[in-house]
Amino acid sequence: MAMAQRNMSEIEENVVESLETGGPLMIAKLEGNGISAGDIKKLEEAGFHTVESVAYAPKKSLLAIKGISEAKADKIMATSKLVPMGFTTATEYHQKRAEIIQISTGSKELDKLLGGGIETGSITEIFGEFRTGKTQLCLTLAVTCQLPIDHGGGEGKCLYIDTEGTFRPERTDYSGRGELSARQMHLARFLRMLLRLADEFGVAVVITNQVVAQVDGAAMFAADPKKPIGGNIMAHASTTRLYLRKGRGETRICKIYDSPCLPEAEAMFAILPDGIGDSKE
Repeated sequence: MAMAQRNMSEIEENVVESLETGGPLMIAKLEGNGISAGDIKKLEEAGFHTVESVAYAPKKSLLAIKGISEAKADKIMATSKLVPMGFTTATEYHQKRAEIIQISTGSKELDKLLGGGIETGSITEIFGEFRTGKTQLCLTLAVTCQLPIDHGGGEGKCLYIDTEGTFRPERTDYSGRGELSARQMHLARFLRMLLRLADEFGVAVVITNQVVAQVDGAAMFAADPKKPIGGNIMAHASTTRLYLRKGRGETRICKIYDSPCLPEAEAMFAILPDGIGDSKE
């Protein structure tokens, strides 16, 4: 009985700590709740680095880890009590929203359109044709995210994943629609992982996407018959979707294509020698 009371007391302390810090609980916390150091190491090797990632994982994901039996998986799943899993009140949600950091894009007009900049804790998708400023915007964000918060930054670090740097013409053979389902499933799984990272660690995830011409009947009535690739999976995974298109000269136009909190609007920015900035027009 005394042992059970002590464990409950430790769980309550960890919950309070999680709420006060507002950040994730590192998985090492499980060692004080009956999970061995060896099992914690196995979890880390499998990609689980926080208590939240374990609490939200399905049991079959834990059973897939070599050396984790069903009994151990049940014991690990019980650690979800360390994480507040109940309902969130409107006040708590408002407080959480207040902790979001807005990372500057380099353009005041573009920041104004986005309500302050690129949000942390969510996925922002930027899509458009070639030479619309997608790469330049990402390169500028790679710098601004490391600036102090009072300078429009996030006081963080940047992980830049270039999926096109090793692209070769000889690998462009289209393998057919037979693999479309498998590719979409892989895309959905990858986007879920990104969303989990954004939510757990307050990361600002920015992804770039390409466009494709609409060839269905609706394209005849569309002012701009282009749409982002990825289908519904990409559409549902992205929190905010930005559509970039070319203007005159170095001027580019950004449109809020989809957002849960921003109205549909446009802003002009420019690609300058030192990065993204405001248009002189």
